[in-house]
Amino acid sequence: MRDDVMAVVDRGAYPDAVTPWERESWRAAVRDWVDGHLAERGLGVDGPLRVRLRPWSVLVRVPVTGQRAVWFKANPRSAAFEGPLTAALARWVPDQVLEPLAVDAGRGWSLLPDGGQLFRTVLEREPVDPREWESLLGQYAGMQHELVAHAAEIEHLGVPSARTADLPEVFDRLLAANPALGPDDRARLTALRPRLADWCAELAAVGIPDTLDHADLHDGQLLRPAPGRFTFFDWGDAAVTHPFCSLRVPAERARDHYGPEVLPRLLDAYLEPWTGNGRTTARLRRAAHLAWRLSALGRAASWGRMFPAAPGTAPGTAEGAAWLRELLNEPPFAG
Repeated sequence: MRDDVMAVVDRGAYPDAVTPWERESWRAAVRDWVDGHLAERGLGVDGPLRVRLRPWSVLVRVPVTGQRAVWFKANPRSAAFEGPLTAALARWVPDQVLEPLAVDAGRGWSLLPDGGQLFRTVLEREPVDPREWESLLGQYAGMQHELVAHAAEIEHLGVPSARTADLPEVFDRLLAANPALGPDDRARLTALRPRLADWCAELAAVGIPDTLDHADLHDGQLLRPAPGRFTFFDWGDAAVTHPFCSLRVPAERARDHYGPEVLPRLLDAYLEPWTGNGRTTARLRRAAHLAWRLSALGRAASWGRMFPAAPGTAPGTAEGAAWLRELLNEPPFAG
């Protein structure tokens, strides 16, 4: 990417976000790194870059001569595991994820191929049967099941550990560290702590092993290369925790799209790969009910993975506080 390559910059709802993109030396290093990996493949940049700046990532669409664009992504240090995790997933579950073209774990950089259409784009363009979401959740749960054997390796890559039995301590850390909670909310959450510990113990007793939780599996983090088939990407919010914590985000998006009547079938589609070993449907539904509520901890934690902010600012704390308050709310299905 030469110095004279134009860039179209999108800051979204975060015009004041502080990212490394503001530093010319950093941009120059990125240009050299991307150019080098493209040159290894006999490729070069062809056209303006499209840059998306957020407090949690720098994402650059790089047009390439004669083929689909590639994507450069930079994570903050707290989410620098995403590149190594993506590479490892491409080895373990190659048909489910994107395989990175290059990863620099030390700098939190990844270079990824274009994986095709976002599921969100498909939803905006044409009617989509809700059974597509059932296929999505069944495929994703099956992948999580395959990754159970790799949970310790995933943690070794730097992915945060939030094991089911340890979630009360995760709650304690998040509550203590969040300055955006008012005294009333803080008191209500503190009073909830004994019940939360009971939920975690009950959930762990079901016997579903901890594995990879994407933690933000919405329609903008999914590719749909073909009807009923999905590719999973964007692992910067991930953690190793109870797998059922993954259900909430996609189920909420589908509910928003089709209405609450889709939830029972989505729940069945997600839980089907976890049947067996004497687990009853009622017990799995109870586990999903508990994990739906506890998933708020993972979402709250992910808002702490930001680039270093300007002095006196605390990006993500308001969003993290909102997710902690979600612990006070009942899930939208019985359990």
